[in-house]
Amino acid sequence: MHGEESLLTDIGLSIIFATVLSHIARVAKQPLILGYIIGGALLGKEMGFSLVTNEASIELISEIGLILLLFIIGLEINLAELAKMGKAMFLLGTLQFTLSVAFVYGFFPLLGLPIGGEKFDLLYIAVALSLSSTLIVVKLLQDKVEINTLSGKLTVGVLVFQDIWAILFMGVQPNLNSPEVLKILASIGIIVLLIIFSFTVSRYILAPLYKACASSSELVLLTSIMWCFAICGIAGEAGLSKEMGALVAGMSIAAFPYGADVISKLIGIRDFFVTLFFVALGLKVPMPSVEVVAISFAIIVLMLVVRILTVAPIIIALKKGVRTGFLTGLNLAQISEFSLVILALGAGFGHVTGKLQAVILTSTIIASILSTYIILFNHQIAAALARFVAKFGIHDEVAEVKTTGEGGGHGHGDGQVRDIIVLGYFRIARAFISYLEDLSPSLIKRIIIADYNPAFKDELTSKGFQWAYADLAHPESLSHIGLHDASMVVCTISDSFLKGTNNTRLLSTLTKLAPNAKIILTSDEPDDAKKLVVDGAQKVIVPGIITGEFLYDYIAGGMRKGA
Repeated sequence: MHGEESLLTDIGLSIIFATVLSHIARVAKQPLILGYIIGGALLGKEMGFSLVTNEASIELISEIGLILLLFIIGLEINLAELAKMGKAMFLLGTLQFTLSVAFVYGFFPLLGLPIGGEKFDLLYIAVALSLSSTLIVVKLLQDKVEINTLSGKLTVGVLVFQDIWAILFMGVQPNLNSPEVLKILASIGIIVLLIIFSFTVSRYILAPLYKACASSSELVLLTSIMWCFAICGIAGEAGLSKEMGALVAGMSIAAFPYGADVISKLIGIRDFFVTLFFVALGLKVPMPSVEVVAISFAIIVLMLVVRILTVAPIIIALKKGVRTGFLTGLNLAQISEFSLVILALGAGFGHVTGKLQAVILTSTIIASILSTYIILFNHQIAAALARFVAKFGIHDEVAEVKTTGEGGGHGHGDGQVRDIIVLGYFRIARAFISYLEDLSPSLIKRIIIADYNPAFKDELTSKGFQWAYADLAHPESLSHIGLHDASMVVCTISDSFLKGTNNTRLLSTLTKLAPNAKIILTSDEPDDAKKLVVDGAQKVIVPGIITGEFLYDYIAGGMRKGA
């Protein structure tokens, strides 16, 4: 009874400390995961108040948290969606991980750091530094409304592939002590059989079971947890780790339409067990020495270099843009929570030392803090890196401009002056272009669409528009697109979505570069719109007001007709 009370007390303290520290992390604009780890550290005996010292409790909390965490990670890996990503994404996801492992494996010993000397240390370091944090990246990109940009989609695609690579590594982990080819192949074969079994049962038994209990959230939740622990048990009996079973269980649910419903009902329990796992990690954190912190910073520098060298060149070679390549590399500049999972499993197998665990955990915490600011200023950093490599002839494609013999202006090879410039190809611009194609196609030959994302270039040029590269945050890129001869310049992006600038600064730049043009801007707030008009804008669009006017006309008109 005393042991049960101790476990309940330890879990209660874990949640209390994690909650308090995560609130502090939120106020400090840091990832919540840092609050969980620091909360655990304060509970432990190494760095904290020795409130949780029962090793059995710590291990139990950690194992339960890890199994549920991996089950939920599996729920977010949809193999069908992965297959739709295309060859380019497959190439990027494959090369990023394999080149990262090779790079770290080859160059880490040259740093002369006093770790990595044990049998498997270097392998675990290479794998750990090749994985990025899904939790941190997705949250920060969502906060910046960049998850659906080209760089955001490439970032998420790489993260999905990294999860697959991590799963494969976890599959061979138990056999590293005796890495015989037949044993490794046997493990992979067992994994394949487990996946086939899980997916078959999920399709023909779980599907109707979920359908029958869909109205009961409790039953959906219990059925999901039951399935997780059932596959964990089967995996354990088959010689695999229970954690691998949890991953497979999650993936087998995610592959079918009911997966989205299960995920929605598991969000709360996901957050609870994520918290427990990282608190348990924090409980094991030793007091970092000056040596450990110094090694951690060296590892972080290596990780940053590896991210840029294994992501940006591939994206540039795939013709997705220099700036996009650097943005994607910067977005991935942290160490994954999956790396901590792999190291925790490695410690259980006796593969890694406690010192290596401490170094990677310290590196993860520091990198998480730094990554928050790297992603916050990713556009400015990427632009600076793009300008640097441009000195060596590596640059984004700038649209070819042709002057007509008459009026200056930009043509399309047919004597037609392109004097209307649309800055940014985002939601409003796409809607405008769609209307223009249907209602006034003759205007197409007068329009240049300037944006930093080359993903839409082929589509737009095939319709007769002219696409030009432009970074709205940097006036020098705008000077190449023919602003001086423009009769009208339209920016349909409000300050909420502009990166590295705002409409006030943009208006100042446009006034100088396009002295004869009517300038149309977009603002979220009516008061800001009035100020922009005073400063020289011909017109300022306020989407909220336009939407309100439309709703009023639609509803009032409908009521008049009804009357």
